[in-house]
Amino acid sequence: MIPGGALGLTVSVVALTGGQYFAALDVPMQKISRVPADLQLVPGTDSVRLLLPQLGSRLLARLDSGGRRLRGTWMQPGLRTPLVLRHAPLPAAASTVTSLSRPYREEKVIFQNFGARLRIAGSLTVPVGAGPFPAVVLLSDLGTQDCDGRPADQPQDERHPTTYPLLSLLADYLTRHGIAVLRLDDRGVGQSEGNTACTSTTQRVSDAQAALNFLRTRPEVDLLHLGLIGHGEGANVALLAAGQPLPPAFVVSLAGYGQPGLATLLTQQAAALRALKLSPSELDLRLRRQATLAELVRYSTNLGQTQAMVANLLRQDEPDLLPAAAQLRAAAQLMPWYRAFLTFNPLEKLEAVQVPVLLLSGLADEHAPPADHQATLEKELRSNGNRAVMSQRLVGVNHLLQPPPTQWVVLDGEPRPIVAPALLETLRQWLAVQAHK
Repeated sequence: MIPGGALGLTVSVVALTGGQYFAALDVPMQKISRVPADLQLVPGTDSVRLLLPQLGSRLLARLDSGGRRLRGTWMQPGLRTPLVLRHAPLPAAASTVTSLSRPYREEKVIFQNFGARLRIAGSLTVPVGAGPFPAVVLLSDLGTQDCDGRPADQPQDERHPTTYPLLSLLADYLTRHGIAVLRLDDRGVGQSEGNTACTSTTQRVSDAQAALNFLRTRPEVDLLHLGLIGHGEGANVALLAAGQPLPPAFVVSLAGYGQPGLATLLTQQAAALRALKLSPSELDLRLRRQATLAELVRYSTNLGQTQAMVANLLRQDEPDLLPAAAQLRAAAQLMPWYRAFLTFNPLEKLEAVQVPVLLLSGLADEHAPPADHQATLEKELRSNGNRAVMSQRLVGVNHLLQPPPTQWVVLDGEPRPIVAPALLETLRQWLAVQAHK
């Protein structure tokens, strides 16, 4: 109940693997959606506390009717009122985070990258209302991904345990908090033309610029508060775009790379090999072979000869690898994107970036350890006179922006990864500041 009438609200609750709960509040009539809540069960009692720091509110209640109903008191500044919540099952999961009906509209879009003479497809989500709204373009990490952030060769079954639509989850969260979001199918995916494997990091900048220009034609978008959010390589694309004419109003780097491409890829390969629990001598041998392979690819002058050398090295590393398979893998190593990334230096041209930048990463990131990558980006940006740089590293968050598995949601009896709530909240707060500048 509220003064003068009644107001419906929903609290969705999902069990986490560590015995805790993820909870969120939706009040459709007030356009409040997915406000994070801290749900606490009082040990030894049937009492429940629901705390909502963002709203300065809390609910103290007791379970009755066999655990099917919560009856208690809702308290917020200037209001104290009885509240009854009745249990209902959550709707079938549509992604790795269960959600209610989406309080925004989604539109499939296609726009032109005139410089590259390509069409780029994607998905635009816009909050309810007239706008104009702050807006962002999401840019994906290494590899070929669809606009949800799934690798193009990954099964598209939402319930598949490996499915983790990072870009879709980010877009959903941001749009629920009043930000229009455009996310892209990488080149060669869906209706996007071109080939990502033949597109260098610097060439991807034109896709980001084309996406910004497309949003500048939309009446729902606030042109003065239009930014880029990139993950991994996408962060480097965003920073490069910020140093060009018609830059975005701000940039967010999520686990961006601050080391040259060769060092980055060798670090990633080393992490993958260490996960195999090899003996020290075998690990050292495999690491030296990986470094030699990368050097062969980087400095090759004759692609045919280099492919033969790489295939030979791969078969020495994996004696059971068939010659035809080795040739295919060697050819993949010689694709233009891979060769270009080996020589890519993410610090070049950062002196031109003078827009506000948020550098955000996790301390559990083994692909781009923040002490090596984020620290280098921050130092370079600041040394070039950018006074609007904020940097934060989050405990327990990995390169995919996930929290520890003990904090994942449990759906259909299976733990499913989520975007770290601490990262989402840090991102929301920083973007809220940018939206009022």
